Amino acid sequence: MLDWIKNINKDYPEFWKRYLAKFETKPSRFVVLCSQTSGHSPIKDVIFSFGGVAVVGNEMIVGDSFEIVLLQYVYLHDNGLSNEFLVESKLPKANEPQAIEEFINYIGNAVLVGYRIHYDVELINAALDKMGCGRLKNEALDLEIMFRKWKDADGAFALNDMCAAFKLPKVEQATASEEAYIMALLFLKLKARLNIQ
Repeated sequence: MLDWIKNINKDYPEFWKRYLAKFETKPSRFVVLCSQTSGHSPIKDVIFSFGGVAVVGNEMIVGDSFEIVLLQYVYLHDNGLSNEFLVESKLPKANEPQAIEEFINYIGNAVLVGYRIHYDVELINAALDKMGCGRLKNEALDLEIMFRKWKDADGAFALNDMCAAFKLPKVEQATASEEAYIMALLFLKLKARLNIQ
């Protein structure tokens, strides 16, 4: 709650200073985010990859997308897991600090959108903390909460169930960017139904 006190006069990395400066203007785009992780605990889990695609107005901007695989060899080794998918991946790869910096540069002051986005935000904040940065300042919209509001219903909704309601493709064995693309389609449908500008 009082995190800002410990960050007074803190010397942040340059990329973080540039990121903070972007919040002097109102966001003009949304970034639909998908991260593939080992779980939801910011203490013991790690991010394996990010995928993101921008939405401006009522259009998905496919050319404004982001995807990267994080090299998490230590985590994989410590947990006896194979690193085969990292080695075989044709996607851009980077170590965690470099990938987080590239991701922060990509999102800027955009409003983040995702399925149960609070899990992604907490894992990103944990990685930023290790780098001596603050917490994300971006606003966030959760697709499940938007869907509940549109349906005027309570309870949990799986991503595939929400996609089925709009006759969108199911998310099956997708990369982070493929999943972000499908979530962006879902976001555009919900955004229109809920009159979100």
